[in-house]
Amino acid sequence: MGTVVVGYVPKPEGDAALRTAVAEARLRSASLVVVNSQRGGADFDQDASTQTDREMNAVRATLDGSGVPYEIRQLVRGFEPAEDLISIAETSQAELIVIGLRRRSPVGKLILGSNAQRILLDAHCPVLAVKAD
Repeated sequence: MGTVVVGYVPKPEGDAALRTAVAEARLRSASLVVVNSQRGGADFDQDASTQTDREMNAVRATLDGSGVPYEIRQLVRGFEPAEDLISIAETSQAELIVIGLRRRSPVGKLILGSNAQRILLDAHCPVLAVKAD
């Protein structure tokens, strides 16, 4: 059985990535690894931790009804999210990485987000980038 890895953030682009990753995992008869990576530091206090737990519990509830085998990895260790996602995809021998992209202004379109750019350029497997609805 193969593996699909998805980067999840509790935003519309994260929800779009999760929906797409579930659909891809079904098509491929693969398991799903959901990666939620936080940089940590002074901004990641008890309130932020509690909020993240709530958001990830909602993801678990969604995935429980999907019929797709899954694993959730929540990381708070100071690395860039791209580094965590690429590392987990490599160790999982993922056949696909799914990421969400947010809509940008005309000027912002000239510069792709640094995490998305790094994942697209450095991943060992295909990357599917989706936009929020």
